[in-house]
Amino acid sequence: MQIQKLSITPLRPIILACFLVCISLFHYLTPLHLPYLHDIFQRLYYLPIILAALWFGLRGGLICSILVSIAYAPHLLFQWGGHLTLEMEKYLEIMLYNIVGGVTGLLSQRERERTVELQKTARGLEESYQKLQNQSERIIIIEEQLRRAEKLSTLGEMAAVLAHEIRNPLGSIRGTAEILKDDYTPGDPKQEFIDIQIKETERLNRVVEDFLHMARPQPADMQLCPIQEELETIVALLSNDARGRQISLVLKPASTPVIISADGEKLRQAFLNIIINSLQATPTGGSVTITTTPHETGSCEICFRDSGPGIDAETMNRIFEPFFTTKPDGTGLGLAITRKIIESHGGTMQVESEVGHGTIVNVTLPMQNASDGGLR
Repeated sequence: MQIQKLSITPLRPIILACFLVCISLFHYLTPLHLPYLHDIFQRLYYLPIILAALWFGLRGGLICSILVSIAYAPHLLFQWGGHLTLEMEKYLEIMLYNIVGGVTGLLSQRERERTVELQKTARGLEESYQKLQNQSERIIIIEEQLRRAEKLSTLGEMAAVLAHEIRNPLGSIRGTAEILKDDYTPGDPKQEFIDIQIKETERLNRVVEDFLHMARPQPADMQLCPIQEELETIVALLSNDARGRQISLVLKPASTPVIISADGEKLRQAFLNIIINSLQATPTGGSVTITTTPHETGSCEICFRDSGPGIDAETMNRIFEPFFTTKPDGTGLGLAITRKIIESHGGTMQVESEVGHGTIVNVTLPMQNASDGGLR
């Protein structure tokens, strides 16, 4: 649009000048015994006057009308003999040129100023709408955080009750089952039932542990934590599991060491949950890749990418919802706990997935300043 304006604007004075010169030449070159033609040419002067007023406002209309008057006056004085009483109409026409130029230019200028005011108002309304939209989005985020806080509050109460009412009896049930198991020989059907009982008590105990992790404040012990070393430890722990599943578990280190301030135990728990989920979602022969990328903004991005089947849109909307799970033996608290740990470290956790193209989990954490003893 700017290029068009630059190319069109210089043409307007040229167009007006051409109109003015051509009409004046018609007047001076047309014989006086053809007055009807002179009347037509006289009216044609209004065309450049109106165009100048529309294009350049009051000043443009007046300048053009004055130029028309100057160009037309010699024709009246010298060719028509200057008979004031006979050519009063033509002299009045000159006055009308200036009136039309001034009035049209004034109206055009006011319309242009009105347009500018409307544009400013429109921009102000657009900015107000954008602010309202941003505030609405923030309100939605706050409401979501309040709902999560309410759920966590409920979890805290449930966890306290569960820890008292279930955890201790579970230990007694498991201990009793292990004692009874010794009374039966291997292969006995009753021993198989006891094994099932022990496994179920272990699973129920894990559920209680997840409740406690979900409700417990995070983190507790903040120290300097080398991200690469933590990831190497987790990969070493899960390498046998990955080989058993015939999955390639690859850790790509960052170009420079990355150190953050974190609770190492909690951070390992979060990374462990993500990698285990990736391994469980990846089919045989697939791969799970972990990359660490430090950014100049002072943050570090840890990317967990798997080659699994991906997650559909409906499930994606609920993956962080407590108690929601697609696994038969899952509690639905793993990702919720993981995100809580990441956010308690001042970071963010985002999941991207497309059915048939795997899943990517991006964790962003603030890096430790070199002045505090860390590296960037």
